[in-house]
Amino acid sequence: MSAVQIIHSDDAPKAVGPYSQAVVSAGVLYASGQIGLLPVEGKLIADDVESQATQVTKNLSAVLNKAGASLTDILKVNIFLVDMADFPRVNTIYAAWLGEHRPARATVAVAALPLGAKVEMDLIARVG
Repeated sequence: MSAVQIIHSDDAPKAVGPYSQAVVSAGVLYASGQIGLLPVEGKLIADDVESQATQVTKNLSAVLNKAGASLTDILKVNIFLVDMADFPRVNTIYAAWLGEHRPARATVAVAALPLGAKVEMDLIARVG
């Protein structure tokens, strides 16, 4: 049985509840959902979905980096949107973030997100 390694990056917002930014087990990283929080301030970067989505990608990248993984190690991304009308804008930011890498993905509409965020993403990646 593989031990569970807790991942914490100071370059991503700290967990504000009883969870970790990510865990690694058996060579797989499971990253908790990230919203567009600034790591130091702990506040949303802005009210617009583009700024929030860009910050989400920075936060997830920081967690990946701390675990020794890169964008090309991402296997699956889940995107949660408060308004599906924001999908084209978020999709453009997502595509720019990942370049030619195309992991599996799901995008779903939700009633609300923490702190009034417009977008949240989590991911699964390989490490090691």
